[in-house]
Amino acid sequence: MTRIFDDETTTRFAKHYPETPHRLNHHLRVHDLLTLEAIADLSEALPAGSVEYHPGDLPVGIDAADVPDNGLSIGETIRTIDACRSWAVLKNIEQRPDYAALLMQLLNELRPAIEAKTGRMLRPQGFIFVSSPNSMTPYHFDPEHNILLQLRGSKVMTQFPAGDARFAPPSAHEAYHSGHQRNLVWRDDFQASGTAIDLAPGQAVFVPVMAPHFVRNGPEPSISLSITWRSDWSFAEADAHGFNRLLRSAGFEPKAPGRFPASNKPKAYAYRALRKAGLTG
Repeated sequence: MTRIFDDETTTRFAKHYPETPHRLNHHLRVHDLLTLEAIADLSEALPAGSVEYHPGDLPVGIDAADVPDNGLSIGETIRTIDACRSWAVLKNIEQRPDYAALLMQLLNELRPAIEAKTGRMLRPQGFIFVSSPNSMTPYHFDPEHNILLQLRGSKVMTQFPAGDARFAPPSAHEAYHSGHQRNLVWRDDFQASGTAIDLAPGQAVFVPVMAPHFVRNGPEPSISLSITWRSDWSFAEADAHGFNRLLRSAGFEPKAPGRFPASNKPKAYAYRALRKAGLTG
């Protein structure tokens, strides 16, 4: 079976994982499961909760509750993506066995480098993004270790340092890990501190856990595949934020969880014990 990531790419990934954003190369340029029609068929086969789609002419910063509907079905959105001025994401594509096999092929090539740093690769998930020309995916963060592979078209992902309270305050992390939205408050003065990474077909970018970012699509329709996984460290970081939320609600000003390789296990274990006892609210 042809490798998707070559030796130079896996070496670069191993050097920078898990905290430093970096561009990678891949050989997943053409695949029967990743044509526009195959993706449209997949979108109609997935549960409704596994698809999300919106107009693409959005500002960098917008509250998720304010994002309007585009007036189309998910299948129509994808099949007319060149003209409908929208973006769509198919979530947890591993629900379908053929897509699960593709996801694991990619992740297994990187598994040694991943597990050497952050331990067992947990909860592998895949997401497909389909975007109209010049569309915007607003400023947000995600809880997974993530590699975004560009398959068709181009885009620019602008990332901001993970764990820096200037770009995502502790309250935003704590709210997210208690079930609130992942979109973040944007300020125009953030722009100068971002790292813009251009992506063309055959290129990919690594996104650290909870690194704020936004994505602007290029002048052509775009297809991207996001392969993600969790680790014991990422789960501990999330639960430490949950524990901090409880401390903050009690009037304390807790220290933010540390970034890798710092351990957040004491707070995580405390939060898990409270959650098991039904005391986390």
